[in-house]
Parts: sequence; structure tokens; C-alpha cells
Amino acid sequence: MHASNVRIALIQAATSEAIDANLEKTRQLVIRAAKQGAKIICLQELFASRYFAQSEDERSLQLAERIPGKISTYLSKLARECEVTLVGGSMYELGEDGKRYNTSLIHDPAGNLVTKYRKVHVPHDPNYWEKYYFTPGNLGYVHAKAGDITIAPLICYDQWFPEPARIHALNGVQIIFYPTAIGWFPEMKKHEPWTADRWEAAMRAHASMNAIFVAAVNRTGKEGNLTFWGRSFVADPYGEVVARAPESEDAVLVVDLDLETIFKSQDGWLLMKNRRPDTYGPLVGNP
Repeated sequence: MHASNVRIALIQAATSEAIDANLEKTRQLVIRAAKQGAKIICLQELFASRYFAQSEDERSLQLAERIPGKISTYLSKLARECEVTLVGGSMYELGEDGKRYNTSLIHDPAGNLVTKYRKVHVPHDPNYWEKYYFTPGNLGYVHAKAGDITIAPLICYDQWFPEPARIHALNGVQIIFYPTAIGWFPEMKKHEPWTADRWEAAMRAHASMNAIFVAAVNRTGKEGNLTFWGRSFVADPYGEVVARAPESEDAVLVVDLDLETIFKSQDGWLLMKNRRPDTYGPLVGNP
């Protein structure tokens, strides 16, 4: 994998109630991306199942599983089969502490698990009752190497907070992947059509302010009370969208990234060099 260029792919898909069917569908989409030369491939949040957090249902708690387990083994085999770095969207993890987490796994082309991230910011509002299912993550903001490239996963609601992206940028991350599950409630598209644009704008800002690439991977299709708006996209270090998937279709979004753009952007406004950490104490509760 050449350090200055990489081809990535985002897998956007509608899901069904049948987990095995979702896994096979995802496998076929990943194979398609790999055949197109993608070296780093990212799935969507909770890719193996429907987005069950629309309601509080104790039956859905049974979907959580240990690592290693069915989903983690599947991801390992798929990365090895396609010889890619696989950012496994996220899965429902039953941790060794007995708590449940929304967890992203990254496997290398040999199928080895190279890092694990647990979603830190957990929402709890209508149609996104996630605190019923997920404990906030306790592993910090981790990153991994994909060849010579440094990548990091953040998950959905994390995208609304600027601090994780800045932390990753300071640690040398070049591409942040945001596996996501977000959509419109009934009537929301009619009365708040700008919501999807706001979602995109937040991550474009992360890319621009931190001079990194950002890749957001949403699902699509209607599930229960939500219509997921798709629109998976990649933003460059200037905050420009360089590729975007459709709203209501499955998609394999393959994108070539020139990582030299990061250095060109950093040398422009010198945002990272001109930071004033000595004034940021209030962010962490210090005077």
C-alpha cells in the first residue's frame, strides 16, 4: 500500500431481519469492492442486524455476543478472504465485564484483529434509545495502521462532537471512518429536510478543521419508524465532498485518496501549528 495514495470503499446497505442473509449480502459487497482495488473497506454501524435501538426491547439484548464470536470471526475471515483492511462497521458486543457495547473491530488483510473501539458517545432520545443497550466505551480513542496509513474508527453519534476528531488528528490519524445509522422520522423529511445536510456538514467541518480525510458510512432503507438516508460520503482535508452514495440504494462507494492533500492543507492555514492548548482548560473542566 503506497503511503501517499490509497483506494478505500464504503459499504452502504439496507438490512433485513435475517442476520445470516445480511452477512452474506455484506460479503458480496465487500468482494465487489475488493475486486475494484479497494485496500481499506468500511461497513456501517450494526451492519449485521436491523437498527434495534428504535425501542427498548429486552429480546434485542440477546443479540450481543462475545469477542471472539460469530460476527468477529466472520469479519476476520472476510478480511483474509479479500486481503483488505476491514473496518467492521460496528457490532453488538457482550464485554468480558458483562456490559454491552457498540463496538468497531479493525482486521488486517491476514484476518488479525488489530484494534477494537467502543462507542464513547451514546444517545438516548426518540428512535435512538441506545443507552438501554450500550454502555459508553471505555477503551479511549484508538487508531490502527493499514500499511503505512493511520486510520481510526468513531461511531455515529461520536460525529457530533469535535473533540474525538481533534484527538485523532493530533495522534497522526489520516482517515477517520464513521460507521453510522441515521435517518428521518415520519414527517421529518418534509418538515426538516436540512437534517441530512447538517449531518454531512458536521463531518466536513471535522475534515477541514483537522486537515484529514473523513469517511461516513450510513445504512439505507426503511426500518420501523426510521427511513435511513444513506448518502455515505468521503470529505477531503479541505472539507470538500469528493464522493457521495445515493440516498435510497445499496452502494459500494470506491474512492481514491491522495494523502499528500493532508500536508498541503496543513501548510495552508497552519491550524494545527497555531493551536493554543494553554487556553483550552475549560474544555476539560479546568479554569
